[in-house]
Amino acid sequence: MKIKKAIFMLRKLLRDLNTNRKIEINMENQSETLGYYYIKFDEDIAKLNRLIHSFDKNGVPLNTTYIDVEDTKLHYYPISIGQYGLAIFHSWLKTHSEEKKAHFLRIADWFMNNRTDHSELGCYWLTDVPKPEYHVYQPWKSAFAQSRGISMLLRAWQLTEDDAYLKVATQALIPFTKDITVGGVSVDREKGETFYEEYVAECPTRVLDGHGFCLFGLYDYIRAVPENKDPNGYALALRLFNEGVEGLTRQLPLFDMGFWPRFNRCDLSGYPQDDPCTIGYLRLVRQQLLILYRITGKEELRLFSEKFHHYDRISNILKMYRHKFTALKKLNRL
Repeated sequence: MKIKKAIFMLRKLLRDLNTNRKIEINMENQSETLGYYYIKFDEDIAKLNRLIHSFDKNGVPLNTTYIDVEDTKLHYYPISIGQYGLAIFHSWLKTHSEEKKAHFLRIADWFMNNRTDHSELGCYWLTDVPKPEYHVYQPWKSAFAQSRGISMLLRAWQLTEDDAYLKVATQALIPFTKDITVGGVSVDREKGETFYEEYVAECPTRVLDGHGFCLFGLYDYIRAVPENKDPNGYALALRLFNEGVEGLTRQLPLFDMGFWPRFNRCDLSGYPQDDPCTIGYLRLVRQQLLILYRITGKEELRLFSEKFHHYDRISNILKMYRHKFTALKKLNRL
């Protein structure tokens, strides 16, 4: 198993050299009508998400597990499902094909039919793939999954004018308001550094790109839902977005290793302090920060986007790999 893990990780790191060299981003993201997502996903699963293995009868993707998970059955992974759904929506925007529209709505309906409703937490989607590096072995919540659900459901609402989609998207905001200690998906709010958790564990994990994607979902709500349509939902989404942007700007310096950004800032005991992001994630985060700068005008986001761009050179990549291998060994992923 160790040899298999080592080969898998080595291949992954070698592929990473060419990952996200050209990320097509959408800067036309101010209109009330939700068109292309902030990153223009393509349906090609080899480029989109290598963990997508196949599809169910409704065209909803099924993921394989990661290399360090012994259970090899296929899983519904809400983050991947939303990503693929947005890619289908992009195909519909290009073609206006009724087939693509129907496929997109079937994936949106997966979010409608597979949510958990809760009297205090609104609604949320659970992922049942274990995450051993975060000591997570039970089905887990994710702010990233919430964001994907919101972006999908709002587009379905605008496409069909069915308010049921909007109602669920509004309920999906509620977990963002609560800390992970009480069943929510946020951390650090009491410090004024609100961060939204891609992986909800017993302690904060603070995955940088996951937080960025969460902000995109919240901004979709602000754009799509007029204040007079749902004053409470609009006000809540605006507050959550502003809190998350403030948290990002305050925490960004803590992700900077001086030559490369950290993938996360995890408080779990035994987790390596320096777990650098891969090359593909550096390029992704740089573009996320650029998009958020264009939305908010916050100069700190532009400066870090440029800094991360300048980090992307061979001397820093080799240095990053040394840190990455150390982190992977400590996490028993090699």
